[in-house]
Amino acid sequence: MSERTAPRTATVTVAVVGAGQAGLSAAHHLLRRGLAPATSEPDAPRTVVVLDANAGPGGAWQHRWSSLRMATVNGIFALPGMPVPPIDPEEPSREAVPRYLAAYETAQRLPILRPVHVTAVRATDADPHGPLLVESDAGSWSVRALVNATGTWNAPSIPDLPGRDGFAGIQLHSRDYVEAAAFAGMRVAIVGGGISAVQLLEEISRVAETRWYTRREPVFLDHDFAHGTDGVDVERRVAADTAAGRVPGSIVSYTGLGWTSYALAARDRGVLVRRPMPTAIEPGGVVEADGSRTPLDAIVWATGYRGDLDHLDPLALRGPLGGIPLQGTQAALDARVHLVGYGASQSTIGANRAGRAAAVAIARRLEAEDAERASPGAGDAAG
Repeated sequence: MSERTAPRTATVTVAVVGAGQAGLSAAHHLLRRGLAPATSEPDAPRTVVVLDANAGPGGAWQHRWSSLRMATVNGIFALPGMPVPPIDPEEPSREAVPRYLAAYETAQRLPILRPVHVTAVRATDADPHGPLLVESDAGSWSVRALVNATGTWNAPSIPDLPGRDGFAGIQLHSRDYVEAAAFAGMRVAIVGGGISAVQLLEEISRVAETRWYTRREPVFLDHDFAHGTDGVDVERRVAADTAAGRVPGSIVSYTGLGWTSYALAARDRGVLVRRPMPTAIEPGGVVEADGSRTPLDAIVWATGYRGDLDHLDPLALRGPLGGIPLQGTQAALDARVHLVGYGASQSTIGANRAGRAAAVAIARRLEAEDAERASPGAGDAAG
C-alpha cells in the first residue's frame, strides 16, 4: 500500500520512518506481534504506520547508478517471510532490488504512506512515557514508539577542504553519479577509500584520466567479511561504538577492502594508485600533499555518508561523543525510540535482525505499560 492519505494529525501506536530493508523488517515483525496496519484498521487498539520519503518502493537502491550490477553489490538478504527470487547478475541493482522490495510490500500488505518526508520528532511533554509527535510535510502523527530507519542516503558526507566551493569544474557526490560517459576525456579525481570509490575509479578510468585520493592508505584483504566469525567480530565492534555513543564509521573502516573483481581490474590496468588527500582545491584543480598542482576537470566525492538523523535532534538523543548511544536498537536516552539500519545494522542482514529486535522490544514495552495502566491503584506515573 503506497498512499499518501492521512489526517492532519493522526494517532498511531508505532511509526516506522523509512521503508528500506530495516524499515520493512521492523514493520513485518510489528504486524506479527499483533499491531494492526493503521492504513486499513485505524481504530484497532495498537496500530503501526510506515512513513517513507521516496515516491516508490526500493529505499536507497532505486537511486544507485545505472551501471551498478547485481554481480558487484555486496549482496541482499531475504526479508522475513519472502525469499529473494533468482536475479540476473547483470541486472542493474537499481531495478532488481526495488522490484523485490515492492513485491514484499505488496505480499506483506505493509501500511506504507509515501511520499512523506519527516521533518522533526518531538516530545509532547516531560513525561518519558508520553507520546511523541512526528512532524512531516504530509501531516503529523502522535505515537507511543518510533522506529527510525532512515539510513544514510540523504546525508552525504563531503570533506571541507580549503577552496572546495571555488572549484570551476564538475563536482558531485557518488550518490548523484549516473554514468562514466559524462566524464569522457576529462581529468577526474575520485576521492574516498571505500567500496564505491574503487568501483567508480575502475569505471570512470576506462573513459577518463583519473587520480585516486584517500585520507589513509587503503587496506586490501583477501578475506570475505560478509559471513563467518570475522563478520560477527565486525558487528560487535560497530555495536560497541554505537553503544558508547561514538559516531559509527563506514563498514569498510572496520573490515578493510576486499579484492573484488573491479578492484582487481583497476589494479591490473594500473589505475589503482592511491594519492594522499590534497591540501587545497583551486578553481582549476588541486594542490597535492607535496605542494605540486594537478589540473582537474571534475571531482567525484565517494566519501560516504553520515546517519540521516537530523529530524531526531529535538529529542536530544546524542551523547558527548557525537553519536546516539544505543542499548541494542533502543536509544539510551529515550526508550520510545529505536534506530535500525544504523551502526551495526547498516548491512542488509543486520537490518533484518535489527528490525526484529526493535519490534520485539517495542511490543514488550507496550504490553508492560498497558498492564501497569490497567493494574488497580496505578497512578498517573505510567503516562
